[in-house]
Amino acid sequence: MIQVFFQFDFLRYSLYTGLMIGFLAPFLGVFLVVRRLSLIADALSHITLTGIAFSLLLGRFYPLFAGLNPLYMGMAFSVTGALFIERLRNVYKYYKELAIPIILSAGIGIGVVFISLADGFTNDLFHYLFGSVVTITRTDFQMIGVISAVVVVLIVLFYKEWFFLSFDEDQAVISGIPKKALHFIFIVMVALVIAASMRIVGILLVSALMTLPVASAMRWAKSFKQTFLYAVIFGEVSVVLGLVLALHFDIASGGTIVMLNVIILLISLLLTRKRM
Repeated sequence: MIQVFFQFDFLRYSLYTGLMIGFLAPFLGVFLVVRRLSLIADALSHITLTGIAFSLLLGRFYPLFAGLNPLYMGMAFSVTGALFIERLRNVYKYYKELAIPIILSAGIGIGVVFISLADGFTNDLFHYLFGSVVTITRTDFQMIGVISAVVVVLIVLFYKEWFFLSFDEDQAVISGIPKKALHFIFIVMVALVIAASMRIVGILLVSALMTLPVASAMRWAKSFKQTFLYAVIFGEVSVVLGLVLALHFDIASGGTIVMLNVIILLISLLLTRKRM
């Protein structure tokens, strides 16, 4: 069934985009899980929804925005939300986790207002919510390709520093690692990857692709590097198989991908239950 993805351009773009997202989301998800920041993905995904809804709303009234890819506005809102989270984490120094529900709630509330002003859900917005195999364009593919390249370069450059910060933040700071700058870069990366994942996984489900493969990988891995390896493998398998099944049965790709990740997690828990 996968052969059909090479017969049409839009399906080929979906497959290649899915492969990139299947690598980036679980890879960054390992750092998020280890640093206990998993819920940031949920908060930023809802902020991204707000940006997309705002772009679609503007497109109804201004021709200039009608031709603009809503993902650009979604990325702008996602990065802005990431910056606000960092700011709030500094304001509430002893209750840093409070920053995440604040931004998540704000994203949901403002997004609902924008959707209401736009007279409810449209087909485009529905595809952003739950993902779709047939909506990936060449522009989306190129944009996500650029984001993937930038993220991979940053991971190669700062992997050791992020590894150190993830397991011993205080010692890393004492060693001279610029904690604030690296965390800023990391959170912006997460925001961009979340926004880029919208087309494939959907806004409401993208956080699952960043956490479920990691949860499965942690049951099998015997080292930190193995966790990355297994997480990426599980992420890629779920994305590719999810896209194939979504196209074959004409269902939302995001839900299919998440279902497969849940199945992989359940199998991992059953087969490794002796470790629990």
